[in-house]
Amino acid sequence: MRFFVSALFFLVIFSYAAAFDPLDPNGNITIKWDIMSWTPDGYVAVVTLNNFQMYRHIMSPGWTLGWTWARREVIWSAVGAQATEQGDCSRFKGNIPHCCKRNPTFVDLLPGVPYNQQFTNCCKGGVLGAWGQDPSAAVSAFQLSVGSAGTSNRTVRLPRNFTLLGPGPGYTCGRARVVPPTIFLTPDRRRKTQALMTWNVTCTYSQILARKYPSCCVSLSSFYNDTVVPCPPCTCGCQTKDNCVKSDSKILSMVGVNTPKKDNKPLLQCTRHMCPVRVHWHVQRNYKDYWRVKVSITNFNYQMNYTLWTLVVQHPNLNNVTQVFSFDYKPLVPYESINDTGMFYGLKFFNDQLMEAGPFGNVQSEMLLRKDKNTFTLKEGWAFPRKVYFNGDECQLPPPDAYPFLPNSAYQNLLSFSTFISSFIFFLIAIW
Repeated sequence: MRFFVSALFFLVIFSYAAAFDPLDPNGNITIKWDIMSWTPDGYVAVVTLNNFQMYRHIMSPGWTLGWTWARREVIWSAVGAQATEQGDCSRFKGNIPHCCKRNPTFVDLLPGVPYNQQFTNCCKGGVLGAWGQDPSAAVSAFQLSVGSAGTSNRTVRLPRNFTLLGPGPGYTCGRARVVPPTIFLTPDRRRKTQALMTWNVTCTYSQILARKYPSCCVSLSSFYNDTVVPCPPCTCGCQTKDNCVKSDSKILSMVGVNTPKKDNKPLLQCTRHMCPVRVHWHVQRNYKDYWRVKVSITNFNYQMNYTLWTLVVQHPNLNNVTQVFSFDYKPLVPYESINDTGMFYGLKFFNDQLMEAGPFGNVQSEMLLRKDKNTFTLKEGWAFPRKVYFNGDECQLPPPDAYPFLPNSAYQNLLSFSTFISSFIFFLIAIW
């Protein structure tokens, strides 16, 4: 029995280490390498990063892409991106390559670089949008001129050991695989051309590989119970609790407190849970045919603005959202998700920016949902979300036995009273 439990535990860890994302099982970042022309000692290639993840994007300071050359290849020039280190180019006497490292690391250029350094879909500081938000913003590309390399499909050697930071860890990249050459259309769309050779690398994300603790948590409350269920203590780890900032601290009045650090290390407000982000779900009202929920998102990081963030909530009744009472969010799109526990409906909240911790570090919205008479109940925590994801990472929910409970003796009276109030309101509207 002990062996069986150990083996089961190993299998669970292995499946997550393989970077399976239950929210977006087909989501990945695909790196496409198109050889566009041959040169006397190598080739010119276009490297494209496509973010096919529906809800996870890459924020500033952006992506970092690395690999290992198969031989002694060098990079003569780069357009739209740059190597972080040049390496040892002492063997070259005339023209000096852009990068001579065996394992180069590349980053995107910043916006506003000179026009002759730009390339299509480059120069966004490494920010890569989510496919579910804006497919046109989910692409980044740059051009390389590679030397000391093969000069034909038979002699070129594929790079190995691809790595991707987005901007931190969490991505695992597979081997480069030759695929059919990419087809391109001319601007007038009347002629097709194709790459001389193409290979793809697929990188997938795992939240467990990205960090030891969750990056967000969920608190709950309801109109039928005075209890507010907070995020569990130290949900996101308490390693930073000695360096957290109290809401009345003098540090907050210092110049530059909201400037992000180069290592992206957070400066968190002191809380019980020590999470950068908290999502609060409040069951607000119960009517005859509808029920109402308020969702609030709070940023506790003084050095992070969340741009183009996403919130995904899973609940079986979210296919019947009839109205959203908010101007905080842009699109509000229902979707279907099938997992091991069956069909869930969810909502994708998209927004431009969630400001840093402080008076403006909060956004909220209210939803009016039509009841499904066959399933709706306020008992046993049914009205609370099954899963919550912020920027593609799953947030920690409180344990089910801590949910605000509905007293059994009050359940029928509550439904009857809600029905009476709803009918009375409609009556007043009718006679008005």
